Amino acid sequence: IQKLCDRVASSTLLDDRRNAVRALKSLSKKYRLEVGIQAMEHLIHVLQTDRSDSEIIGYALDTLYNIISNDDEEEVEENSTRQSEDLGSQFTEIFIKQQENVTLLLSLLEEFDFHVRWPCVKLLTSLLKQLGPQVQQIILVSPMGVSRLMDLLADSREVIRNDGVLLLQALTRSNGAIQKIVAFENAFERLLDIITEEGSSDGGIVVEDCLILLQNLLKNNNSNQNFFKEGSYIQRMKPWFEVGDENSGWSAQKVTNLHLMLQLVRVLVSPTNPPGATSSCQKAMFQCGLLQQLCTILMATGVPADILTETINTVSEVIRGCQVNQDYFASVNAPSNPPRPAIVVLLMSMVNERQPFVLRCAVLYCFQCFLYKNQKGQGEIVATLLPSTIDATGSSVSAGQLLCGGLFSTDSLSNWCAAVALAHALQENATQKEQLLRVQLATSIGNPPVSLLQQCTNILAQGSKIQTRVGLLMLLCTWLSNCPIAVTHFLHNTANVPFLTGQIAENLGEEEQLVQGLCALLLGISIYFNDNSLETYLKEKLKQLIEKRIGKENFIEKLGFISKHELYSRASQKPQPNFPSPEYMIFDHEFTKLVKELEGVITKAIYKSSEEDKKEEEVKKTLEQHDSIVTHYKNMIREQDLQLEELKHQVSTLKCQNEQLQTAVTQQASQIQQQKDQYNLLKVQRGKDSQHQGSANDGAQVNGVQPEELSRLREEIEELKSNQELLQSQLAEKDSLIENLKSSKAASGVHEPSTTAASARDAEQVAELKQTKSVPVPGEGEAVTAASAAELEGRLSVLLQETRELQNEIKVLSEERTALKEQLDSSNSTIAILQNEKDKLELEITDSKKEQDDLLVLLADQDQKILSLKKKLKDLGHPIEEEDELESGDQDDEDDENEDSGKDPGLSI
Repeated sequence: IQKLCDRVASSTLLDDRRNAVRALKSLSKKYRLEVGIQAMEHLIHVLQTDRSDSEIIGYALDTLYNIISNDDEEEVEENSTRQSEDLGSQFTEIFIKQQENVTLLLSLLEEFDFHVRWPCVKLLTSLLKQLGPQVQQIILVSPMGVSRLMDLLADSREVIRNDGVLLLQALTRSNGAIQKIVAFENAFERLLDIITEEGSSDGGIVVEDCLILLQNLLKNNNSNQNFFKEGSYIQRMKPWFEVGDENSGWSAQKVTNLHLMLQLVRVLVSPTNPPGATSSCQKAMFQCGLLQQLCTILMATGVPADILTETINTVSEVIRGCQVNQDYFASVNAPSNPPRPAIVVLLMSMVNERQPFVLRCAVLYCFQCFLYKNQKGQGEIVATLLPSTIDATGSSVSAGQLLCGGLFSTDSLSNWCAAVALAHALQENATQKEQLLRVQLATSIGNPPVSLLQQCTNILAQGSKIQTRVGLLMLLCTWLSNCPIAVTHFLHNTANVPFLTGQIAENLGEEEQLVQGLCALLLGISIYFNDNSLETYLKEKLKQLIEKRIGKENFIEKLGFISKHELYSRASQKPQPNFPSPEYMIFDHEFTKLVKELEGVITKAIYKSSEEDKKEEEVKKTLEQHDSIVTHYKNMIREQDLQLEELKHQVSTLKCQNEQLQTAVTQQASQIQQQKDQYNLLKVQRGKDSQHQGSANDGAQVNGVQPEELSRLREEIEELKSNQELLQSQLAEKDSLIENLKSSKAASGVHEPSTTAASARDAEQVAELKQTKSVPVPGEGEAVTAASAAELEGRLSVLLQETRELQNEIKVLSEERTALKEQLDSSNSTIAILQNEKDKLELEITDSKKEQDDLLVLLADQDQKILSLKKKLKDLGHPIEEEDELESGDQDDEDDENEDSGKDPGLSI
């Protein structure tokens, strides 16, 4: 070994080093210690320096695996096996002391060569088995470490893929951080694909390994469970459970696979998970039909016993606390004639002492989960015991009848299971506790019926087996707690209190101490929840009885026996009744919660005086009154809240209306202001036109009309008016004179020269008058003013019309401008997009050209290398095919031509 190590360390030829490493590999199994001590450092050096030769790397990895792994040890004796395990962990510790060694192995995983990758996977797996947490930490901090290991699942070679699954199993064990990384590296998708490819439950050991890895990733990892649910992977689990009714085909591997599949479902709905996560998974399992598929297996024939048991446990946790799933389970019927409810069929197995113990435990758990937080289901179970619902014909058995039958059978395990199952039907349900008091039992022919409560106490007094008595006492404690009516019924039987005090007061052996503790608890419940309705057994009288017959300290000590019992803590850990054998079935999980809740308050109640009790009663009454007052005020506040919400809604509506009106007022105000501005503008224009007209008439430029000028103008107008009236009166006189002359002329009818001369004079006067009438008079200024005002009004209306037309034109132009602007913006955005695409295309063209140039260069280099190799082969005398020779000849000709063209380019052209 020393010589071989020297050859590995000092040989310059690779062949020598390779042969030496091969020899060390052959010696490493038999002489593990010697090879490990002397050669490990040299082998690590080979991994670092001879990376290019896959063969020597493979030998080195195999040798290291043989040194570190304990798998191939053949020693049978315990001492030798322990020594080999110690040897493996010691060599592992030496190897991982330098973290670079693990990183080196991770980098070697990138090699695709089978002789490197496979031994590397095996070596890493062995390291993780020896010193898992330390190796996990190194891989976690190594860049891309987990990702390289995940690539193994995609390897086309099955042996590497399968060993990769084993490696990931060891890697993910008890390390939440690595579990999350592996999950987010798409592990769920790959593993489910492998399971499907391998045939699901009918697959081989690879399916088993994948399921174990899935459990590692999901168990106690809320983040991964949520990721699994949101990735819709629960739906992909449904086909796993599509099994037929035939008994054949249940190989040992299939049983193992299906067992692991059921456990995987339970991991997702475990009672220890956060309630929200469990609830969402339960709903998803119902929606995708997974629960229905499990119930089909539950009722199928030919299913192996252990698979049936695990299926019952799985269904239990899928329905626990989920109302929808519980309702569905209540509707499931067994395929019998006539059909029976699945619950009844299961309870028949539970109270049948010939059934396997684990199966009976599973059925009890299923019944407990069905009733957990399910008041509807509790009511249905208790209703099957009530007189009005019992089937008088006896053609079908009910759940209640089965429970009563189990409660009073000769099998103590049936007694315990039935008592616990019935206690779960009463859990946190005061209504059903009162209803159960109505149950009457016909114990024997000719005797009157006995209440169920009385029958339970009768069996207790008969001194049956401890398991039976413990079960009945747990039922009675659950029944009486928080139910004063049940306490009154219990105390009404005068034999019960003496029996309890007698049991507690006796000094019995260790086996009976638990029964004494439970009797003390039952008596304590009878005191604490006593409403003092029975004069014989008032709270104070019962406490005095304890002090006289037992002693307070002794009573409290006996009460403490329950929580100090070795099986109490075991039952308090998990809801599932999981016991190795029937004698361990003593406590129920829910009952341990009740003990924890009541132990302290009963101790206080025993030590309280009557005055303190009275004060407590007064406080309770005050609290009740206070509660009623608080409830009243709560209702008032609720109503006021509703009114307040309505008023808030009205206020918000009014605010909106107010804002709308304010906006309308603002718009109207702006329109009025615009109209005022337009009016003022037109007024100014009109004033300017009047001034222009005045200047044309007067021959002078007037700048505005001042108040003094206005008064002067008014005076002139008045004067002109008076002159006009005077002239009009004169004109009227002359008109009348003319008419008189005309009439006198017509009357005379004489055409004398003198008359003719007079007529000529009259004509002259008329012409003169007409001329006088036609001459402009000073009163015409008013007419001129009126005419100019009319003209201004006409122009004003024309201007208003023009203004409106201009506004319409401006509006049209503004709309056209907006449309053009939108078109311009759209064109600009289109241009920008096209420019961006053009830039991308140009960049892609540039990259493509670069890649093409690189490829051409590579091809040219490759051709050159091929030619040189062919020449070497030819020189060495190796025969070359004619085609190769022709090609080489052509190439030589081309080379010659190239040389010639290099000498004389002109000739080449």
